[in-house]
Amino acid sequence: MTSPAASASPAPNAYGLSVVTDVAAYQQQTQLNPDTRLVNLKEAIHDVQLDIRYATAANVLGEPLYTTAAAFLRTPAVAALQQVQAALAAEGVGLLVFDAYRPYSVTVRFWDRIQDETYAAPPWRGSRHNRGCSVDVALVDASGQPLLMPTDFDDLTPVAHACYEPVTAEVRRNRALLLDTMAAHGFLNYAAEWWHFDFGRWVEFDLLDIPFEQLQQFPSTR
Repeated sequence: MTSPAASASPAPNAYGLSVVTDVAAYQQQTQLNPDTRLVNLKEAIHDVQLDIRYATAANVLGEPLYTTAAAFLRTPAVAALQQVQAALAAEGVGLLVFDAYRPYSVTVRFWDRIQDETYAAPPWRGSRHNRGCSVDVALVDASGQPLLMPTDFDDLTPVAHACYEPVTAEVRRNRALLLDTMAAHGFLNYAAEWWHFDFGRWVEFDLLDIPFEQLQQFPSTR
């Protein structure tokens, strides 16, 4: 099967990876296949809550990594996440998004500081976040208050593993609701991080290193 992005594959970088860095090449891909578009989550799912830690210093690296507090995913991943949000609404809760599409250069910065493949994707592989197909999420109640989960976001300890025990009954219930609802709509959990989910079609999409600011200039992201 041909990847939807295959028509505009760039030359390999220093690590041997093809990463789309040219916004014109990205725009060409979206014109050839609308599934490759990165969609602004807040504009597609109006009631989703955002807590983009990487736009602040309140994250595992202690410094801002994004200049804009926004979240983007590929078009089919957004459609699946809309279904997740609707299913959660029936339970009286909703999604809290910490991160989604992540430019490849930010993944390189993570690796330079963390260098542990359990918690950071190496630059010679790249991250599914770089493909616009991973999302980091938790749950909020009907008033927008976060529900109790096993740890805070980006807790790089075994307690953050999706099957870690012991946890309280409330935490176990919330974690199970998140894991089960995401799985029911095509998102696969990364077992070392209860908050991290990969859209099942991630392999179809190129790695990207397009800044948020450039994405926001295109109506196709809104």
